[in-house]
Amino acid sequence: MQRTFPRGGGDIPHRKSATDNKPIVVMPAPAIAVIPLQQHIGAPCEPVVAVGDKVKMGQLIGQSKQFISAPVHSSVSGQVLAIEERPLTSGAKTLCVVIKNDGRDEPASAEKHADIRKLSASTIRQAVRDAGIVGMGGAGFPTHVKLNPPKPVDTILINGAECEPYLTCDHRLMAERADEMVQGLLAMIKAVGAAKGVIGIEANKPDAISQVQAAIADYDQLSVAVLQVRYPQGAEKQLIKAILNREVPSVGLPHDVGCVVSNVHTAIAVYQALSAGKSSYERVVTVSGGAVVDPRNVLVRVGTPIEELFNFCGGFLGEPEVLVCGGPMTGPPIKELSGPVVKNLSGVLALTREEAAFDENLPCIRCERCVRACPMGLTPNLLGEYSEKGMYREAERLHLKDCIECSLCSYVCPAKRALVTWIKQGKAGLAAEKAKEKVS
Repeated sequence: MQRTFPRGGGDIPHRKSATDNKPIVVMPAPAIAVIPLQQHIGAPCEPVVAVGDKVKMGQLIGQSKQFISAPVHSSVSGQVLAIEERPLTSGAKTLCVVIKNDGRDEPASAEKHADIRKLSASTIRQAVRDAGIVGMGGAGFPTHVKLNPPKPVDTILINGAECEPYLTCDHRLMAERADEMVQGLLAMIKAVGAAKGVIGIEANKPDAISQVQAAIADYDQLSVAVLQVRYPQGAEKQLIKAILNREVPSVGLPHDVGCVVSNVHTAIAVYQALSAGKSSYERVVTVSGGAVVDPRNVLVRVGTPIEELFNFCGGFLGEPEVLVCGGPMTGPPIKELSGPVVKNLSGVLALTREEAAFDENLPCIRCERCVRACPMGLTPNLLGEYSEKGMYREAERLHLKDCIECSLCSYVCPAKRALVTWIKQGKAGLAAEKAKEKVS
């Protein structure tokens, strides 16, 4: 039986065929790595190296004393050329450590554990923190924080839905590295004291399902939930409802209903940190879209310029209409090609005009398609209007903060209104208003 969530959602073009059957390929390390000191939700890191220092691959280069943060490591061995602000793909600048690669890939010393089954929960959590592991599905939330839940947790969910169009990096990881993912999941179960783990995978990934089922065969506490192909099946709250039939409360978190949700790549990173002492300095990225010459799933070092990643895949077919980080439904546009790959980057897309969607902001015709599609049961048309007009308190009363920003409302809107853009502005405006009230 295929599971799904009960409310809203819809069918959207998958557009995964260009890469879903292509094995992961390894991209050479960049000549110059530009490594941001904040690649996570939480406090930014401070550099612990100086210009002129020699560094090794996997060496700590940035750290914060705050709990909600994640350390940053070098993805190459070489010399620190600069510690300065550099642009991200968004165009915004942030402090980065710039390292000239010496081509040796000399590794930093690392603590390896021959049998991770014997590790204590606290040892697992500390190793995850030291490795700088974050949510690699896009959110970038520090994983060690998730593994310290404030409430009892009985289930770890691995999100293998990957419901965004084009993206196939998690699919390929499950097909090629299912055993590593399973071992990482077992470690996370131990870290939080959970009783079981469930891997949710959409039904359009039969090879991944079979590989994962084989990998969990010896573990009674693990199971696979086959999910209906339906957007946004991979959204955290929808995944929990589909698999566990638990409803996360308004503005609540998964631990409020006794679970922790983690990404496929994150689970693999946990295993690698424990078994090999490997810090988080590389990841698999889907490079796709109709304007890419050779779409691929690429294992790439953090700090690699996005332009070089596209070039590794043959460059562009003509001039792309739009470039996107992540998936086309939720990912932001790429404004700076010199911006680097970061830990939570799941994909980069170069879309043709036929593939791209553009806001026209025609008058709302009150058709209610956005309301029927909303997986959270909200009224996106009103949330968008109130937010656009600066009526943030009115939007808050309609549960503005419960919007998961899946963009399905904008997708189904016949007037092509920028509903999610306005809703994001509304959330920011509401937060600013409340902050101002606290000061006064």
